[in-house]
Amino acid sequence: MKRYRLREEMNGIPEPPGKVWFWELADGVIDAGRCVQCGTCIAACPSNSIGVSLQTGLPELVKMCTGCSLCWDFCPRGGLRYEALWPPSTPEPAGPQDVTTAGAPAAVSDADAGCRIAGDPGEGLGAVLDRYAVRASPRPGGAQDGGAVTALLAALLAAGEIDGAVVSKPSDDGREPWKGVATVATTPEELVAAAGSFYNQTMALAALDLAAHPGLPPRPRLAVVGTPCEIQGLRAMQARPWSTGAHRVDAVVLTVALLCTKSFDYEALVLRELRDRRNVDLARVGKVDVIRGRMIVEYRDGHVAVDEPVKAFHGAALKGCDECADFLGRGADLSMGSVGSPDGWTSVLVRTDAGRRAFGRARAHFDVRDLPDPAALLRLDGLDKTNARRSLGRDLDPDAPLFIDYADHVRQPSGGASGPVTVAT
Repeated sequence: MKRYRLREEMNGIPEPPGKVWFWELADGVIDAGRCVQCGTCIAACPSNSIGVSLQTGLPELVKMCTGCSLCWDFCPRGGLRYEALWPPSTPEPAGPQDVTTAGAPAAVSDADAGCRIAGDPGEGLGAVLDRYAVRASPRPGGAQDGGAVTALLAALLAAGEIDGAVVSKPSDDGREPWKGVATVATTPEELVAAAGSFYNQTMALAALDLAAHPGLPPRPRLAVVGTPCEIQGLRAMQARPWSTGAHRVDAVVLTVALLCTKSFDYEALVLRELRDRRNVDLARVGKVDVIRGRMIVEYRDGHVAVDEPVKAFHGAALKGCDECADFLGRGADLSMGSVGSPDGWTSVLVRTDAGRRAFGRARAHFDVRDLPDPAALLRLDGLDKTNARRSLGRDLDPDAPLFIDYADHVRQPSGGASGPVTVAT
């Protein structure tokens, strides 16, 4: 949208200074194909003016925009400098850690953590208190990898540590097989029903409008399981208080980032690539997984319908994911995924005291061993950064820091907003 075109066509009233409108986010991110469908703009809007389009599944204006700029400020592809949310990296341990200390109280408080760790936030694995390979014992039905996320949330729910968790469940719409949708699970049964992975984004942070969950207490405590970009937006909103709308970002007490290099457009991946081009019978599918660089689709009888390099599906990926350099979910309390662990196990990076306390609560429900291959995490993180550098036009100078002028590539809002917001934690 060219400079306030709609405003200029109205009645000639001069534009107030310092305004950034949703139309500008739409122009620079959504219409430009860079939206990562995290739902941050929806959750950030203090007037509840942004919703999800039934036609496109993308954010849209549903009532008057006030020009507060928050949708732009917090957007990971707009004004947010998400790397400012990363705490300093922890030096690599000298040797294997003692897994018997899993969940032990932190040696220092969060306030003291900055005094004992140093280094650039983008180095190594980031801020890590503990690192493990785990699997649930017993493993929940339908779980992916080691079933650790489901087991963790169920243990926290049973212990009264949380009242619910924002997770993805299968869509109830029969026309959308293998589409994940965001939900707030408040019972063990709902958590088990949401076990497994979906590879489309779900606007997860939009689910923090808790009006649809009247059974929650007045001051609920929630966990959020999401991709790194969803955690980026959430952390930014929690770090910069403002007059919120209906979305309860204050209710989130635990964040779990799923290790992620890219998410996919649902129709492009499931319907076009799998159903139409590869003749996959979606009604028979029992599991969709991306592991060791391959897209695996299995039927419930164990037959492998698809086993191809994930790069063959790159055309179905969200283009905004190319810009992300946060494979490891460095701003979360816990980062979890299959990379770095054997088949059937889940890698866990415990990043904060809150993450350590949560893991300690669930410790009895896990088989735990030392993380066997942290180098695999570092390799994929390096590849992710290389791809982001290329997408941002920084591959011509590989020695240039990735984040110094991170948002230079971003199309500035038509009204000339001041640029990216750095939110300090």
